[in-house]
Amino acid sequence: MAAAQGYILAIDQGTTSSRAILFDARGASVASAQQEFPQIFPASGWVEHDPEAIWRSTLATIKACLAKAGVEAAALAGIGITNQRETTVVWDRASGKAIYNAIVWQDRRTADLCAALTRDGHTVEVQARTGLLIDSYFSATKIAWILDHVPGARAEAEAGKLAFGTVDSFLLWRLTGGKVHATDATNASRTNLLDIHTGDWSDDLLTLFKVPRAGLPEVKDSAAAFGITDPSLLGAAVPVLGIAGDQQAALVGQACFTPGMMKSTYGTGCFALLNTGGQAVISRNRLLTTIGYQLDGKRTYALEGSIFIAGAAVQWLRDGLQIITSASDTGPLAEAAADEEDVYLVPAFTGLGAPYWDSAARGALYGLTRKTGRAELARAALEAVAYQTRDLLEAMQADWPSAQSGETVLRVDGGMVASDWTLQFLADLLAAPVDRPVILETTALGAAYLAGRQAGIYPDLDGFASAWARDRRFTPAMPEAVRARKYAGWKDCVRRTLSA
Repeated sequence: MAAAQGYILAIDQGTTSSRAILFDARGASVASAQQEFPQIFPASGWVEHDPEAIWRSTLATIKACLAKAGVEAAALAGIGITNQRETTVVWDRASGKAIYNAIVWQDRRTADLCAALTRDGHTVEVQARTGLLIDSYFSATKIAWILDHVPGARAEAEAGKLAFGTVDSFLLWRLTGGKVHATDATNASRTNLLDIHTGDWSDDLLTLFKVPRAGLPEVKDSAAAFGITDPSLLGAAVPVLGIAGDQQAALVGQACFTPGMMKSTYGTGCFALLNTGGQAVISRNRLLTTIGYQLDGKRTYALEGSIFIAGAAVQWLRDGLQIITSASDTGPLAEAAADEEDVYLVPAFTGLGAPYWDSAARGALYGLTRKTGRAELARAALEAVAYQTRDLLEAMQADWPSAQSGETVLRVDGGMVASDWTLQFLADLLAAPVDRPVILETTALGAAYLAGRQAGIYPDLDGFASAWARDRRFTPAMPEAVRARKYAGWKDCVRRTLSA
């Protein structure tokens, strides 16, 4: 990208850590800092974060990143924020303090409420307006739970004394010294409360989920003037100019701006997004319809498939079974696994995501023999990622026939894509090329691009897309008969794992 003045700081607030990455005017990473924060598990299926820990780690990494680069905050042209989506915070407008811990996207405490809403016949209405299913994954029932379980909270919310939001809006509030309560369209589209066709909160859904409008943030474009940081925080007032949920930020960072382009991020879970342009394709195969990004008032939509467990299965091998010492062990082990051993891991540790959406399913191993060992289990964990990705791709192609025209190329990012073995198996199973970019920090890059575009130092979409660079393309090499046999085995294992 062309040279210009100023730096862009990207805040990447994730599920297990907060990061800050500084990008220069050419879009190159200059420095970064990262800090983990505690995970809180109050009960089975419950996952929380301390909002103060999120804030402290975010502010600390910003300062550490700038210090490492030797750059003053005054040199920043803008800040971009990307964040763990659906995770919900409710805080007091007067004090800025959260009234309860953040309820994390993985949390399942409202599963029974969601099941009741589904039984009462609200699925079609909710999906038609939001593009989402009724699930405890999303923010609406998390907000309602906090309001109903913190004494006096619902009355205060009705009176406009409380603010609700996803993590981006909480960070924006803190960064601006409590002056701005806003979010972007991508995060808003993950709440079960936004009408994705109008871009505004739906009164009917607010009533259904019992969420007062008075607590909700203003919805803006993904690149917009969100507010100015309090000068006391960083030593200078810096504009916040871009916000996007982490998976949508990765879509932007991968330059998937043309309908039909697809990206998949392999981290703790896996999230695949297919750009469908200006058409909000409502899924018939239990995928999600979401806002991919919103620029200049124009919404671009995507079909999304969410896999709850990807890299987390490798963490299980390391921390649970203790059969590997690091994630990098899995590739060589998988390569050494016996070809005749067909071991399948269905990683339903917290249920199955798209296209099954079975919260009651639990993980299972199939095909174990006396010969099964570390290598076969490692291979099964990596292969499960590819099988689940193919499930998503087939559902997307069924929902949107345009995706079947021409060759599908999958752009990938996230921690797991460092494994050549994994990406080769992914290409083999999909029968499609898989592209790994030079810049793997695509989520942070997407947030930086949105802010830099708004600041006027980064180019338009075409200019940014032309700067995207591929590190390596993995092309299919597996015989079709082998591919069909292996995938049929996976489908049989999933069928036996589903709870109903």
